[in-house]
Parts: sequence; structure tokens; C-alpha cells
Amino acid sequence: MNKSDIADVLNEIATLLELKGENPFKIRAYQNGARKLETLESDLADLVAEGRLKEVAGFGDALAQKITELHETGGLEFFEKLKASVEPGLVSMLEIPGLGAKKIKALHKELGLKSIEELKEACESGSVASLKGFGKKTAEKILSGIENREAYGKRHLWWDARAVAEPVLEGLKALPEVVEASHAGSFRRKRETVGDLDFIVASETPKPIMEWFVNQDDVKEVTAHGETKSSVRFESGLQADLRVVPPAQFAFALHHFTGSKDHNVAMRQRALAKGLSLSEWGLKPVEDEDFSNSKIAKSEADIFSCLGLEYVPPELREGMGEIEIAENGGIPKLLRGDSIRGSFHNHTTASDGRCSLEEMTEAAETLGWEYWGTADHSKASFQANGLDDARVLEQIKSIEALNDSGRFSTHVFAGIECDILGDGTLDLADETLMALDYVVASVHISMTQGESEMTKRLIRAIEHPATTMLGHLTGRILLRREGYKLDVAKVVDAAIANGVIIEINANPRRLDMDWRFWRQAADKGLLTSINPDAHRAEHFKFVSAGVNTARKGWLSEKHVFNTLSLAEVKQAFARRRPGLDRLK
Repeated sequence: MNKSDIADVLNEIATLLELKGENPFKIRAYQNGARKLETLESDLADLVAEGRLKEVAGFGDALAQKITELHETGGLEFFEKLKASVEPGLVSMLEIPGLGAKKIKALHKELGLKSIEELKEACESGSVASLKGFGKKTAEKILSGIENREAYGKRHLWWDARAVAEPVLEGLKALPEVVEASHAGSFRRKRETVGDLDFIVASETPKPIMEWFVNQDDVKEVTAHGETKSSVRFESGLQADLRVVPPAQFAFALHHFTGSKDHNVAMRQRALAKGLSLSEWGLKPVEDEDFSNSKIAKSEADIFSCLGLEYVPPELREGMGEIEIAENGGIPKLLRGDSIRGSFHNHTTASDGRCSLEEMTEAAETLGWEYWGTADHSKASFQANGLDDARVLEQIKSIEALNDSGRFSTHVFAGIECDILGDGTLDLADETLMALDYVVASVHISMTQGESEMTKRLIRAIEHPATTMLGHLTGRILLRREGYKLDVAKVVDAAIANGVIIEINANPRRLDMDWRFWRQAADKGLLTSINPDAHRAEHFKFVSAGVNTARKGWLSEKHVFNTLSLAEVKQAFARRRPGLDRLK
């Protein structure tokens, strides 16, 4: 295990100990140990090999032994026994927004609750509201969280689904009987969440393909096993359907099962207007009853062409006017992932990131990026070790020194993720903010304000001369928390008027601003930056999820700030910071 993975285990141990009601000093020791490990500058492997872990301040004998065991074996007996000693239902309660370990412990101690089902009943009966420290509003929030969890429980993040879907597709394509294979459904359309997975395969010999599909190692349950269609459920909970069709039918089946339903309805209506019938079986004259006489389509592009349409990429097939636009040749050249030259809104160990400035820069260089930018939290995010003005200025010096050293070909921009306070003011002094290359202004506190108040708050932050970008517009957490209320159109207009970028936060749990807003916003002139909100080097890969959102929002390269070259970005920042020498 690396130090980030070990830090995650230490934090989980602290949470489990808190659920058990252990000594607060013991809990804090694990939390501090995790934090110390995250910010450790020395090489962990060297410290372990040389037996010098105990020399690190904050690492006592017990903690050093556990870190060593995790590093060398990838496991920890103490951790496994601890997990086994805690009711699984209590751990599940941590998935409910607003419920921390202390409250769960109190619910368990006072009411004997051991599961989410029991917690729901206790909230509905009034037992939770009557507990000291809870009350009616808390009980209502818990119930709302449980309802969201139940509603979202059948869906999965696209990013998580990809980890299952891609190996399956690779496995299918490797089978000798397979002529063609593809994902379909909402996964192929790059929806932010998916209900299940669909695979379409072209083959004349489906039986061995079906046998392979239902006998994959991580299949937990086979729910259907037919000659041309099978369904399985994986260990992750995802269900997957496989359909095998003759090669001549493949393009039609792929188009049909990619969807969406609204898109397919519009396409069938288009076909009928031309005297044709379109389905998963083919495209034929309406009066012809035999689909074996279907028009030949070697690809989906042929289907669109037969209907007098420009090809519509899967991401745009949502029944939102794409057919009419394709008829007039107006489908844009969508953003490609290889157009991204860097990213902003990234965290380091200076706040709550897991990798140092140097480690993040090395990772950005490995990706071939021309630049990347820091955006550690500001001081209002105290739980994330946010930076005060003095620490921001020190970080700027460290970044300047790193750039001047020539160690990396990738340039580092000095930024901050500055909290937007409850009244719309920013969390740091104006002089500090203007000393930075850019500022990402974000909401992390006072998230229950009404729509009008939140809208005014964001607009005030946008109007601050130091604000360069607006971070995760609505604060939503997919499948867990709805975004706060605001008038998106008014915020977009304010951003355009003030030359402020609204990011696509590419963290797969956020993908905020939502793709549904982007087409109209971009047409009005809004720019975005696809930012991974990276808290460790591997999170840079989240950019690909942000590219999905951009493509679903009809965005081209011209709409995305971080497709600009290093020189162009410097010029853009310099226009907002005319007195900043390092931007020249």
C-alpha cells in the first residue's frame, strides 16, 4: 500500500473507533496519523525499510507498527477485527448525509438502532426527534437522506460503472466468435449515472459468447441465460444485459439500444415521414413485412444518412432537438479529450490533498500537460486545513521557486479555492487574492439558503475583481445530495458579464455545472474550464468524466478554457492581473 491508501485506512479506523465510543484521544491519534502520513515528505518505503517511522513526530510504536504492516502486506489484522466488531448497519448509516459517527453512536446507545430500516422507523415514530441533540428538523433531514439513498440505490456513477463495463467489453472483443461489440444504453450516452449496462455483439455463433458472459469471475447472479440474450448481476450490484445479433443487424440494434427513448421516437417518426420503418431489426419500407429486406447499414452513420441526417454522436441522443439540428448539418464538432492541455482547481498537501506540489507536478508532466494549477482550500474550510493569507503567500513563493528550478516542463499556476462566505464576500484579503494567478470561488458553508439569497450570494462573489472561476456551481453530490437552490440563468448571465468562467467540476460525484445547462449557456458566450478537483495525483484522470459532461452539453474546443496553450492562458490571466509579473 502507498501512503494515501494507508491514510484512508487510518481514517476509517478512527471512524470505527468513534462508532464504538472509544477514547477520543485514541481516535484523534489515528486521525492525526493519517494527516501526518498524507503530508509526509520523506519516502515512506525508506522509513519503513530503515525502521525510522517512530522518528516521525506523531508516530508512536503502535501506529508505526500498523503503518508498517499495511505497507508491507497490504492488510492489517487489527483493522479487520475492528470492522467485524462493529454492526454493519451502523457503518451503512454513515452513507446518510448529515449523520456522523457521534450521532450514529448516540442513536445506537439511546435507541438501540442497528440498521437504516430501524432508523427510518424511529424517525417516523418521533423517537429520534425526542432525543437530546437531535430534534424535529434533524429527524426530517435524516429521513430525507434515507429517501435519497433509497431512490439513488438503483443507480451507479458512470465512473464506477466504467470500471465494470470496460473489462467486459474488452473480454467480448477478444472472443473469436465476436465480429463487433459495443456498449449501449445510458453508459454509452455518457449519462452521469447509469441504471444498468447494455452490451451489443455481432456474431453468427452466440452460444459460446453467452457462456463466457454468464461465467465471468465477478458475476454474482445470473438472472437470465438465453440463446441470444443473457442478464447478470455483478458483485458491485450492477446488472448487465448482453444481446447477440447477426452482423447485418448490428448497427440497427446498437442504435436502438443506445437510445434514449425520446431520441428513438424522434428517429422512428422521421423514418415514417419517409415511408420507412426503423427498429432494432432494420430499416425497411413500411409496406414491406420482411425485415430481411432491410436497407444495409454498415454503421450507425449509414442509418442517419438514410434518413437525410448528419451523424449524431451518442452523447447528444437525448431527444432534445438533435434530429432537427442534424437535418440542417448543425451538429458541432464536440470536444475531444486530447484537446485538454492542463487543469485548474487541484489540491495539494497544503490543505486536504494527498500529494505534494512536486508529486502533482510530476503527474501532470507525465500526462503531457503544459500546465496545471493549485486551488487549495481557504481558511473558512478549517476541516480541510484551509490556508490563511500568510500560508497562501508562502505557497506562491514555493510555486515560483518550483517553476524557476526547471525541474519540470509543466508550468504551475498559483491559485486558491476561496470560500464564498454567507454574504457573498470572499474568504481572503483582496491583496492576497490579487497576488494569485487565479481564484476559484466556491460555496462550502451555509448551503441551506433560499434560492434568491443563494443567487445574490454567488453573483456578489462573481462580481469580485479577483474571481476567475466559479467552482461546483450547485454543490450537488450525485446519488447522495441535491444541489442548493439557485437561479442558474441569472448566475450564468452574471458570469458572462464579468468574464468569469464556470467550471465543469469533473469529480465523478459532482459533474457540476450539469450538462443540461451548458448548451444554452455556451450559446450565450459562457466559457468553462474542466477541472478535476483533484485531491491526489490519480484524480487528474477525472478530467475524462468532465469531457463527457462537456460533450453532452454540446461543447466544442472553443468553449473550454483549458484547451488553450500555456502562453494563451498566461495572457488571459494577465488581463485580469495586469500588475502580476510572473504572468508575462
